Amino acid sequence: MCSLILAACNEPFILAAGGALEGPVAEAPSTWELDKDSALAQLETQPNNPYSINFTYVQLNGRLYAYAGDTRTNWVANIEKDPLVRVRLQNKIYAARAIRVTSSEELNNFASVWTGLSVFQRDPMRFDEVWLYRLEAR
Repeated sequence: MCSLILAACNEPFILAAGGALEGPVAEAPSTWELDKDSALAQLETQPNNPYSINFTYVQLNGRLYAYAGDTRTNWVANIEKDPLVRVRLQNKIYAARAIRVTSSEELNNFASVWTGLSVFQRDPMRFDEVWLYRLEAR
């Protein structure tokens, strides 16, 4: 029965991926000014065959980040093929472009916020490879 309910939903559910995000669409801002510096949101990749996940965003200096740690997840592989994504924040969907962060200064700034969220957050600066994306307006 539970699998039938999940199959009926197109949205990501806890750790299970979903399809196209639904909700009102808004124009992505050039500078993000969200109520919280970090919270749960949804990210949709693959515009032609939508694949969406839940993720914890980080907002820092007007920039919004999606982070996969040191794991090249399915959504990371999708972004590497096509950086056009959609992100749902506070019940609105924004069209964005995912840009991989490679600057050590930007990675350090992100890491200081990320590791401050919880004692369980692993420091990105300890990984050989990091999958961090800045989400910008298209």
